[in-house]
Amino acid sequence: MTTTDAAAEEDEPISRVRPAVVLLALGALAYTAWVLEVVLHTGLDPVRTYVSELAAADQPLGGLFRATDLTAGALVLAGSSWALYRCERRAWSVAGWAGLVLFGAATVADSRLPLSCAPTADPECAARETAGLVPATHTAHAVSSSLAMTGALVAVVALTVAARRYGRWAPLARYGPVLAVLELAVTVWTLAAIAAFQAGRGTWSLGAGQRAQVLIVAVWLGVLAYAVARDNRV
Repeated sequence: MTTTDAAAEEDEPISRVRPAVVLLALGALAYTAWVLEVVLHTGLDPVRTYVSELAAADQPLGGLFRATDLTAGALVLAGSSWALYRCERRAWSVAGWAGLVLFGAATVADSRLPLSCAPTADPECAARETAGLVPATHTAHAVSSSLAMTGALVAVVALTVAARRYGRWAPLARYGPVLAVLELAVTVWTLAAIAAFQAGRGTWSLGAGQRAQVLIVAVWLGVLAYAVARDNRV
């Protein structure tokens, strides 16, 4: 084997994973765009309101947040699809990458199905929602959001298990279990808060719980991208 052939063989794994690494890392960054509410005046209380209310049709910065959601979903969808195509056919890996594909696709759908108003911040909007007088996008948005979080949870758990079981992605094997437990905990908090709000019992700091939920997913995506880059394999 010539020196050139050896170098090409060494570069092959890197070129195989680079698209997934870059796309997932950029997707993780775009998925944290909601933190711009710290410096931008949105008029929404981050402790009480849904993250998706930032992108509601009646919000002044709704277009910005819909665009960042679309970007994040498209990047993760592309990166995870590449990884799913390239990964070894092992059960936990396939399940995890497939979950991430679902997350990306549902996040794209989420961005195209915005709420018409902000129910946790606008009592009139909440009343219309309860009475079924809001556009069908509210129901569709709830479905796409649920699918996105389901996909994220599947990915977080399955790829973390894959990292530990198959002896790969050392950073994910090390930090993934902690992030998975935290993600499951804040998901329970968020679901309980949503149920309380829908029952007219307040928000139970719904916004804080949901923001923690999406932040942990973004951090986990960053760790995954770094782990794949370091290991040179999906």
